[in-house]
Amino acid sequence: MTQDIDQLAINTIRTLSMDAVQKANSGHPGTPMSLAPVAYELWQNHLRYDPANPIWPNRDRFVLSAGHASMLLYSMIHLAGVRKVDEDYNVTDEPACSLEEIESFRQLKSRTPGHPEYRWTTGVETTTGPLGQGVGTSTGMAMASKWLGATYGAELFDFDVYALAGDGCLQEGISHEAASLAGHLKLDNLCWIFDNNHISIDGDTALAFSDDVLSRFEGYGWNVLRVGDANDTGLLGKAFDEFKAETGRPTLIVVDSHIGWGSPNKQDTESAHGEPLGDEEIELTKEAYGWPKDAKFLVPDGVRERFDDVIGKRGAEAHSAWVEKFDDFRSGNAEKAAELEMIQRRALPDGWDAELPSFEADEEKGLATRKASNKVQNAIAERIPWLIAGSCDLTDSTSVRLSDADQYEPGSYDGRQVHFGIREHAAAAACSGMSTAKLRPLWSTYLTFSDYGKAAIRLSAQMELPVIHLFTHDSIGLGEDGPTHQPVEQLAGLRAMPELDVIRPADANEVVEAWKIALDRTHCPVAMVMTRQNVPVFDRSRYASAEGVQRGGYVLADAEGGDPELILIATGSEVQLALGAHERLAGEGIRSRVVSLPCWEIFEKQDQSYRDEVLPPDVTARLAVEEASPLGWERYVGTEGAIMGMSTFGQSAPFADVEAEFGFTVDNVTKVAREVAERAAKSTT
Repeated sequence: MTQDIDQLAINTIRTLSMDAVQKANSGHPGTPMSLAPVAYELWQNHLRYDPANPIWPNRDRFVLSAGHASMLLYSMIHLAGVRKVDEDYNVTDEPACSLEEIESFRQLKSRTPGHPEYRWTTGVETTTGPLGQGVGTSTGMAMASKWLGATYGAELFDFDVYALAGDGCLQEGISHEAASLAGHLKLDNLCWIFDNNHISIDGDTALAFSDDVLSRFEGYGWNVLRVGDANDTGLLGKAFDEFKAETGRPTLIVVDSHIGWGSPNKQDTESAHGEPLGDEEIELTKEAYGWPKDAKFLVPDGVRERFDDVIGKRGAEAHSAWVEKFDDFRSGNAEKAAELEMIQRRALPDGWDAELPSFEADEEKGLATRKASNKVQNAIAERIPWLIAGSCDLTDSTSVRLSDADQYEPGSYDGRQVHFGIREHAAAAACSGMSTAKLRPLWSTYLTFSDYGKAAIRLSAQMELPVIHLFTHDSIGLGEDGPTHQPVEQLAGLRAMPELDVIRPADANEVVEAWKIALDRTHCPVAMVMTRQNVPVFDRSRYASAEGVQRGGYVLADAEGGDPELILIATGSEVQLALGAHERLAGEGIRSRVVSLPCWEIFEKQDQSYRDEVLPPDVTARLAVEEASPLGWERYVGTEGAIMGMSTFGQSAPFADVEAEFGFTVDNVTKVAREVAERAAKSTT
């Protein structure tokens, strides 16, 4: 092994990746083998990153959008000596990815899972694997860097974001949305590295992909560079330098590579992409690298020291210089420095909720919950200046306009109002990227179009990022726009997602409580679901306090003169129907209870005694009312109850006519409730 130390380090990355995939009998060895020089050159000579303090706020971000090549990232984290950060954001002396973890690749509870997972392995900046998600999220990271720099000073925040993408990432639709957005915003701190190896699982990408990628990105307004050989670290270094010198444009570096580089029989084949090389081929490849063919998980002497001497030393110096700048900043800007410290801890200012509105009863005209939400949002934004609001071309329709905020746009990166354009997928992913930088972002669209952003919403839940996904036009009650815009199955789909709290408030005061929940979250996204149409603001002197929303569900109105015979359960705009039926049933001598259940997930986390108090097990006569798919409601109504939901798509007509067509009227709810009560009474006699 007479190769120079840098080539030795590059081959160490390759062989660690090959050995880990082979031992696991699962994984993708080819891309780490071909891109080891790219990652090495970037980390060692360009990435502003301190392995000893991997959560330094102004560190550059490296995103492995081609997440199937996870062993490339794990090898870099291991060799660079990245330290583990605990749940309280304390840097420990423990390695983030030890050699034992490398040897446990893709095994249960190891820190080297099959695709990089945020919060699971320190050094992983975002969860990737679903192709295109990394580049989408990286756009939000770059936006956050620009916002932080414009707000607190470029001397404190000017970090760059690098995302390594493959053919699959650029084929996925999100890459088009994100690249278009980044070009429009002139994010010159964003660099995508395109691994142009022409291989995917099915074979040569020419089977389905013949885009002129360079022209495409030039059309987006990007600076496009090309490196003809992934092994040419000198040319790679020049490309990275040119990216850093570029102003006014994001950069795409197209790197021509050979997947499975060095493998005598599998280089440039699809088999190198998604399966182990095999013991015999690994031996042949190691011989081609000038490597001991029988060595497993070998890190030669001098390799770790080389990383320490280059990225370790350079990163420590850059971090130390930043700390000095921050101390100087603090001495003259104590209040702003305190803000930054709160941002990094995901903390909130004292009294952030002191000026939240309280809505007077209005059961005649009422108020759309989207409108109430905007009033609450603006009250919060005054106290939390790092709340960033955006929409997909629906700023006023979804009611997310910040009244005193500037637009986020080129030359005005301190703006807090983001226009994502009609790019739901990119908007959701970008908000996750902003959230990794500890900002508090929200994006919005109509509930039915949440489907466009579902993959990114799902990743925000997996990463436990407190993104606010705000959806309006939440039911058939939106009326004339018809079934293409009237959501039916979306609530059930969102509720099925782990680690996502879905909140559908019934009136303006429930909206206030929903926002309190959303802002209190540090490790959980929230989907807030609001009405387009006006709904009554309930008289809380007659009904229970909206604070019950904090427990997910609560008794809004109860029976008089004894225990309830019937329970009416509803969310959102249908709670008013349940209350109307409750009043009519009382006139008929039927004792009913109305339960508002805006958030199933929070309600399910309450202790059993509270849930039984709200929904007494011995009251089996139950009716759930929601203008959406009935899927899931059976857990609350049981075998003897009934569900009024949507089993078809909606129709186009004024909303009152549509609701009447599908039976969502006080008259019909009362009728069905009466039938449920009578059926239950007969079953007990």
